[in-house]
Amino acid sequence: MKEAIAQAMDKVWFYPFKLSDGQSTRSYDEGVLDAIHHTRASMMQAEIDKRFPVQRATLTAADLACHQGWFSLQLAALGFQVTAIDARAEHIADVQLACAASGVERVRTLQSDVHELSAAGTGTFDVVLCFGLLYHLENPVGALRRAREICRNMCLVETQVVPHMGGVIDWGSYRFVKPLQGVFGIIDETEETHGPEMSTTGICLAPSVPALIWIMQKVGFREVELVVPPPDAYEQLRYGKRVMVRGYV
Repeated sequence: MKEAIAQAMDKVWFYPFKLSDGQSTRSYDEGVLDAIHHTRASMMQAEIDKRFPVQRATLTAADLACHQGWFSLQLAALGFQVTAIDARAEHIADVQLACAASGVERVRTLQSDVHELSAAGTGTFDVVLCFGLLYHLENPVGALRRAREICRNMCLVETQVVPHMGGVIDWGSYRFVKPLQGVFGIIDETEETHGPEMSTTGICLAPSVPALIWIMQKVGFREVELVVPPPDAYEQLRYGKRVMVRGYV
């Protein structure tokens, strides 16, 4: 464990990990971004406490696009057996190092693209997290279908969102119109796919809030609602530029 702690402390992380000896890792920009992680963790825990107020030792959770595993470790601290899933091998290695340095044993790792997940392959989970993922994907609807397939109780989706546009459009003829249920904004990350926090393909579709809620309902989630951020939330969540949405199965 000492070697793992030394390796973790020698690295600058995206997150402020608390290690088993009480030290905290250095995070990007001297911790400027830590507030968003703490806000999301607070919102996540509030929803989990409402849904699963008692014993969680037999419950499972999947952390999709887990990055370095910070939320996986938060879920483990809340009592879940966690599967941390990410497409990038370097992120899986980071999760394993963070667990070793933190003394966490309730997290297993799986390298997989979210679109390749299935209930047959991974089983299903009581909680599925989808934090900071959708707006880096060119097929966010497909990702939400996979999240629904492997979820057996509650899913939490956190994402950047774009402004909504409503109204109706002609659908083949002026005599037949369809209402807009939501919109996606196209974001270009094609020159940034090397970045560990960026898209793996470069073409990104970020949803509006009504689009996200409508799609989650259509792929099979019920009681889909926005999670209210705390008063001291990170500014993007406080002002609705990012949102967390909860859906039940």
